[in-house]
Amino acid sequence: MLRELRVRNYAVIQDVSLEFGPGLTVLTGETGAGKSLLVGALALLLGERASSEVVRAGEDRASVEGRFDIGEHPDVARRCDDAGIEAAEGWLIIRREVQREGRNRAWINGTPATAALIKDLAARLVDLHGQHEHQALLSRPVQQAMLDEFAGAAAELSAVESAHSRLTAAVEARRDLSDRVAAIRERADFLRFKLDEIDGVGLSEGEEERAQTEVRRMAHFEELLELSGGLAESLYGGDEALLDRLGEQGRRLDDLVRIDPSAGDLSELHETALRAVEELGRRLGAYHAGVEHDPSRLQQLRERLSSIDRLKRKYRGTVDEIIAEADRVREELDTIDTSDLELTRLTGEEQEAAATLEEAAAALRERRVAAATRLEEQVMALLPSLGMDGGRFSVILEPREPTGPAGSELAEFLISLNQGFDPGPLARVGSGGELSRVMLALKTVLASIDPVPSLVFDEIDAGVGGRVAHQVAARLAEVAGRHQVFVVTHLAQIASRAASHLRIEKSDVAGRAETRAVSLAGAERVAEVARMLGGDPDSDTSRRHAEELLEAAVSGVSDT
Repeated sequence: MLRELRVRNYAVIQDVSLEFGPGLTVLTGETGAGKSLLVGALALLLGERASSEVVRAGEDRASVEGRFDIGEHPDVARRCDDAGIEAAEGWLIIRREVQREGRNRAWINGTPATAALIKDLAARLVDLHGQHEHQALLSRPVQQAMLDEFAGAAAELSAVESAHSRLTAAVEARRDLSDRVAAIRERADFLRFKLDEIDGVGLSEGEEERAQTEVRRMAHFEELLELSGGLAESLYGGDEALLDRLGEQGRRLDDLVRIDPSAGDLSELHETALRAVEELGRRLGAYHAGVEHDPSRLQQLRERLSSIDRLKRKYRGTVDEIIAEADRVREELDTIDTSDLELTRLTGEEQEAAATLEEAAAALRERRVAAATRLEEQVMALLPSLGMDGGRFSVILEPREPTGPAGSELAEFLISLNQGFDPGPLARVGSGGELSRVMLALKTVLASIDPVPSLVFDEIDAGVGGRVAHQVAARLAEVAGRHQVFVVTHLAQIASRAASHLRIEKSDVAGRAETRAVSLAGAERVAEVARMLGGDPDSDTSRRHAEELLEAAVSGVSDT
């Protein structure tokens, strides 16, 4: 719900701040006072295109700011959260600024925002009906959503969406497998050749490293034999063996410890070193004895490594990567063998999902057909009372193939305002006033299910007077029982029904035109209603007539 609106330097408006409550608010005033300027400023706030022409003469920028209570609209709060904007304590503050020169800017709760985001949020908060403004109900998807709400078809629509999602997944899975199998079949000969080539070499993990180590040992046979033998001799054998020298040093260390027992830990270290040298010498001897040289084995290993190297260069990978590639190729070829069974299974799932979707779509269509008839009847019943005696309203359900997530048809609202003419789309309705009254009829019927909290009607009273004016006023009051409603009007009958009455005035201030808004109550409101009735607002007769009209509105009785 819109709680506050502030407009600064917008056309002839210098600075207007307004507070709003629930129910019906009317904006009245002389022609040219600037009533529709406030509607235009509100449209700008709600995301309409900004033009530097709206900036007040002599100013650099114009701004419009609105504060919305979204406490009862969690969908708006979630959308803000998705956009990274905090909807603090259930409030949403939208601000747009139009520069005479330079970029226009916008904010939501102090965070810079795009006009597209503002428009998305605004569509959930305000439905603005006027000659030039975008109207949500002119959109066929929105009309269909309204019809579904009116039909109470949420469960049926959810079933269609779920079935369509399941069918889409099944179709994609079958197509994906079919495409993969077709691609594999085209490459099957190449894949088999590739697999035979890799399998023919018979690679195994770690084989290359083991072969390289063995080749290196055989290639350096003499050097390894000489090194290992010499090391073993110096440690374990010969007259100057390190082991013998350590033994001699051990005896001298024993003498030292006898003199100074505190050096006993040195004897332990010597014993450890002696055992380590003895083990090293023993193992070097065993290594020396095991060094072999097999020219035939060496040639065999070199040929094996050459085969592996050729395969690596061809497939540009390591041995492990080539083994993995062979496994992947094998899986691809296996897919051909198992595809018929899998395709049969997926086709069955697709057919089952398609049948489920058609069944769900039929149930949704049944709901829509019944609701369309009821909606036509209820709107048609209201048209005469809104000054459209020859009006015809109808709802068509246009078949759509294939069945989509919204069902197998698309709804559209049609209207004819003249006898003998076939109904056409709402967008083709001629005047803003007529269109607004059609919207009012729809809103009256749909008031209980329409989620948009605030409605704005501009030019709704064009060409209306007398008894019809009372009927239009009654309909507006009825809708205002469920929504916050703003109406720009010249009709006293509508103004008398308002919970809040604002008079828009234009005056000359310091040689410049300036529009302001005045909240009316008591005698001031009586005088304004008297002026709207066409009489002299200062005469007793006009004032009594205005008072009677206001009293009748309070009591719920209209003057016919």
